[in-house]
Amino acid sequence: MDERARVRAVASVGVAVAVLAGSGAAAETWDMPMAYAASNFHSETGAAFAECVTTGTGGDIEVVTHPSGALFGGADIKRAVQTGQVPIGERLLSAHQNEDPLFGIDSIPFLATSFAQAELLWELAEAPMRDLLEAQNLHLLYSVPWPPQGLYFKQPVDELADMEGIKFRSYNAATARLAELAGMTPVQIEAAEISQAFATGVAEAMISSGATGYDRKVWESLTHFYTVNAWLPRNYVFANLDAWNGLDAATRDVFEGCADLAAYAGYWRSVQYTDFTTGQLAENGMTVAPPSAQLEADLQEIGRTMTEEWLAEAGPEGRAVIEEFRARTGG
Repeated sequence: MDERARVRAVASVGVAVAVLAGSGAAAETWDMPMAYAASNFHSETGAAFAECVTTGTGGDIEVVTHPSGALFGGADIKRAVQTGQVPIGERLLSAHQNEDPLFGIDSIPFLATSFAQAELLWELAEAPMRDLLEAQNLHLLYSVPWPPQGLYFKQPVDELADMEGIKFRSYNAATARLAELAGMTPVQIEAAEISQAFATGVAEAMISSGATGYDRKVWESLTHFYTVNAWLPRNYVFANLDAWNGLDAATRDVFEGCADLAAYAGYWRSVQYTDFTTGQLAENGMTVAPPSAQLEADLQEIGRTMTEEWLAEAGPEGRAVIEEFRARTGG
C-alpha cells in the first residue's frame, strides 16, 4: 500500500468510528480462524486487524482470532468461511491452487523473487482474484506476503542429485510438484505440525520462509537453510460474502479501512522479519547460505518447467497477468 492509500485507510476508519461509536447495535462476535501460531507475524497482523475492527465498530462487532488451527485446521478454514460456519478467516492463498490455478500465481518458482516484484504481481492479480473469490461466496479483505522462500535440509545439498529420495514437506500444489521434479517425496504437512513432523522423521526437508523456520525452531531437527528466494507466497484474509453483504456501509468502511492498514503493516513486518529470522536461524546453529551455482541452475530449470505447466493450465486472465508482469519487469 502506498502512503496515499494508507492515509485514506486511516481516514476511512476515523469516519466510520465517528459514525458507529454511538450506534448502540447489539454486539456480534466474528470468530476468525488462522492456521499459524499466535507469535507469527501474520497472526499478529490479524490480531491488530481484529482489534481495529472491534474498536472501529464501537464493539458492535468483535472479531476474535483463533491462531494455530485451534478452531479449524488450515485445510478447513476456507470451506468453513464459504459455508458460513464462521464469517471470516485467514489462509495461505496458494493452498487452493487445486481449485483454480490463479490461486497459485504467487508460487510460480523464480517469477517474482523480491518484495517489489511480489507486490507488482499482486497488484496485477488482485482484480481477477477478487472476482474468483466472489464467485465462491467470499470477499477479499487484505493480503500480506511471506518473506522469500528458502530450502531447509538436515544435510548439505549442492545439487539436485543430493535431494534424491528425501521426504519433503509440501504445503500446496507448487511445493508438491517441486519435490517431484527434484526427485523427492512430497508429504502434505500443515504449519502447526512442522515441528513434530521433523522431530519424528515424517519429513526431512521443506521450502519455506525464515519466518516459519524461526517460529517452529526447526534448528532442533534441521541444519541447513539455502536462500534460494524461490517465491513470496501470500496469506489472505477473507469474509463470507453473505455476512459481508449483511453489514451496513459504515461497518464495511471500518473493515476495509482496517484491512488497508493491516496490508500496509503486514507488508513491512514481512520485510523487516526477513533478515531477523534468517539471522536467528544462524544464531541457533544452522548454516544459512546462498545455493551453489549448480543447485541454483538446477532449480532454475525446475522453475521454467513449472512456469510452463502453470501457464498451460491457467485461463486467459491468469496468462494475461503473467504477460503484463513480464512486460513490466523485462522478464
